[in-house]
Amino acid sequence: MKKTIAVIAGDGIGPEIVGEAVMVLKQVAEKFGHDFAFDEKLVGGAAYDACGDCLPDATLAACRSADAVLLGAVGGPKWDSLPGPQRPEKRALLTLRKELGLFANLRPAKVWAPLRDASPLKAEIVGEGIDLLVVRELTGGVYFGEHSRAADGLSALDKMPYSAAEVERIARVAFASAAKRRGRVTCVDKANVLETSRLWREVVERLQAESYRSIALDFMYVDNAAMQLVRAPGRFDVILTENMFGDILSDEASQITGSIGMLPSASLRADGFGMYEPIHGSAPDIAGRGIANPLATILSAAMLLRHSFGLVAEADAVESAVGRALADGVRTNDLGGAATCAEMGAAVRSRLG
Repeated sequence: MKKTIAVIAGDGIGPEIVGEAVMVLKQVAEKFGHDFAFDEKLVGGAAYDACGDCLPDATLAACRSADAVLLGAVGGPKWDSLPGPQRPEKRALLTLRKELGLFANLRPAKVWAPLRDASPLKAEIVGEGIDLLVVRELTGGVYFGEHSRAADGLSALDKMPYSAAEVERIARVAFASAAKRRGRVTCVDKANVLETSRLWREVVERLQAESYRSIALDFMYVDNAAMQLVRAPGRFDVILTENMFGDILSDEASQITGSIGMLPSASLRADGFGMYEPIHGSAPDIAGRGIANPLATILSAAMLLRHSFGLVAEADAVESAVGRALADGVRTNDLGGAATCAEMGAAVRSRLG
């Protein structure tokens, strides 16, 4: 298989963690006989410093022409003073999602067997493990709605628009995902307050009745979902939710698994094209120190192999190598160990064979 991957490492720890993931992908290509080309481009604050734009035209063009995108992270205090629309998170991240049509965000959260002691939850709550998937709508809702501030600066407005078509397409992703897992979808909303949430319930319930009767469906208010994630996380299989709720709940889910440094993500469109990134952000406080955990990025690369390239055996091999490295006691600082970013990446590659 011959594929091109746009590599946009970005800011903070981005270059460190993406570098380790790229080396894993190169080893996969060699081991399984593939030809992966890596097109490296600037994005985020690093791009702004170089050319005055957090998303240069060349970067967007490279992402559009590639077969998949691997992203590190964007943003940091250095660029917080930029005008809102020009800040890395909005200009780069949100624009990429919108321009590339990446409406479906998959964020798996699991407790790896060797890391059960790392979860802040009691052992009886973790049980045999936590394994859930947050399916988050990514290009609608309040993040992409109208934002305004009154001329006197004393009031502001953020709109949260959704159409039935937007809800249906992300719901189909959630139901299809549940069919490959344990067959249950929990739709999280705030239907007791928000009209958009009532629309979500109507569309999701209708779609389940028409096309996914074999998938169990229940609904839960977002405040209760936040509580249940720490009280009884094992009850969840697939969580389906809108953009802002998904952002918050997936970060909470990352913490109950032991470390945000372990959670990958995939942002997909209907044809399987995707952008893959860890969910933890740029972590400027540890950037350049060589201690960042690269596993979320390496696991994001495994998702890239699985979802965009259809290389299931290769993705399984990467995930298995991560599991074996952890089982052998190799851990970065966030997991209570002393391995550097480079040592953690090397440990995974050595177990790829």
